[in-house]
Amino acid sequence: MTVDDNPPARQRVTLTGISSRAWEHPADRGALTALRELRGFDDVVRGFFGMWNERGFRLSYLAGAIRVDHRQYPRVHRIFAEAAAALDVTTLPELYVRQEPVIQGEAIGMDRAFVVVTTAAVERLDDDELRALLGHELGHVRSGHAVYKTIMTILTRWVSNVSWLPIGAIALRAIIAGMYEWWRKAELSADRAGLLAGQDPAASLRLLMKLAGGGDLSQIDTAAFLEQAGEYAGGGDLRDSIHKIGLTAWSTHPVPVARAAELNRWIDTGEYTRILAGEYPRRDDDRDTSVTAEVKAAAAHYSEAFQVSPDPLVTLVRRMGGGAADLGDWAGTQAGRAWGWAGTATDAAARAARRASSSQPNGGTNGTNGGDGGSDPTAN
Repeated sequence: MTVDDNPPARQRVTLTGISSRAWEHPADRGALTALRELRGFDDVVRGFFGMWNERGFRLSYLAGAIRVDHRQYPRVHRIFAEAAAALDVTTLPELYVRQEPVIQGEAIGMDRAFVVVTTAAVERLDDDELRALLGHELGHVRSGHAVYKTIMTILTRWVSNVSWLPIGAIALRAIIAGMYEWWRKAELSADRAGLLAGQDPAASLRLLMKLAGGGDLSQIDTAAFLEQAGEYAGGGDLRDSIHKIGLTAWSTHPVPVARAAELNRWIDTGEYTRILAGEYPRRDDDRDTSVTAEVKAAAAHYSEAFQVSPDPLVTLVRRMGGGAADLGDWAGTQAGRAWGWAGTATDAAARAARRASSSQPNGGTNGTNGGDGGSDPTAN
């Protein structure tokens, strides 16, 4: 693809002062709001892992990838700046292009997050599709997903201390499954950010189609792709439902057809249009966000999804249970318990981290992963 220095053909709305809450999925936003209240632990995580892992990742890309600016990949740099301007991101994160034959992007880091995209993305995506991908990664950065995913990983690792007990192993697997569920919702949030950055629904859907089937869309139809999504969501029988659980339960990303269907539903609700018209939460009001309200919103989302899901297994459970009236209350109760557990674990973590830090020479750390298990603090 040749370098393109022409100005954008279509004017995009600058979403001045927009809060990341505007694009965050209810289940993602509920978890993030609770985690953002753990301000002391947030600082501990940034200090422990940002100092070492983030520096290592940045150096590896500085050594083995191309850092994008007005001289290197100028087309990508221009599109990145346009996506950031639409989301009112005033300071561009560093952007790298790495050699990889698969269309992909990721946001890495906690203290100074940076974005990486592959050569396949640069070569196979047109300007509007690439803008959606870069906006997706900016959404991860703005929401702080890398920080909070690392926190959730640490909390999960601590539970492994009781995994030698049968009940401990069951609890660990349940928490890990819950963490992956949140990660998948964070991806849906970032898809919305990508749409708001590009403000071209067709391009966002084309991006997901290319993620599913490669770079050539000359023989692919958008309506047929969305029909696939509908068949995946509700087709088949109980055996298919069980296979879908196995396909997604331990994955950080929803499947492409599900992402396309979810993004299409969000557009159909009118929320996308309202945001472009200026009806969105502002960053200045983030500190006033209520944890309880966001947890209730997440519970309401799951209750509604349960009520309308065409999945055969969900339909069977709904019939056997006489409806989904109690699901929202159950979800809210479980979220409240998880929040209380997280608060207790956080206090213990902060104390342990301070003790570990003070035990090192000059009050520093020893560069180990401190229970993170070497996890990559990335958000794809």
